Amino acid sequence: MVMKWEAFLSAVQERGEYPSRQEAERAARVVLGLLGAHVVGSERSELAARLPQTCAPVLLNPLPAAEPLDAQRFVRATAAWVDGATEETAKWDVGAVLSVVADAADEELMRRILLQLPPGYDLLFGRPEPA
Repeated sequence: MVMKWEAFLSAVQERGEYPSRQEAERAARVVLGLLGAHVVGSERSELAARLPQTCAPVLLNPLPAAEPLDAQRFVRATAAWVDGATEETAKWDVGAVLSVVADAADEELMRRILLQLPPGYDLLFGRPEPA
């Protein structure tokens, strides 16, 4: 079942401990836009289909990434897109959004998404790989 936009934002707001819905939405849009630039093919489409319709344009129509970003550079890129953000606050934003995204996707889809991304993204999604 596709998650509704309000439920998605509520989950992001709760996990990110944001004081307002607007902050949760800002984090969601930035992180999903960056994620969409790095996940390609059917995995990106499948993920968009599991998220609220409002997320689809952000996820499916990003500016293309010039190069794959490792997890740390993904966090830095998030910080660069948010006024006043630091790496620490961006890491918080990324974790809040991507953990909700991971919950919306099944394990098989998450496995395929993580195979497309450089090592370290499993932690950003809140899904550490077993050692």
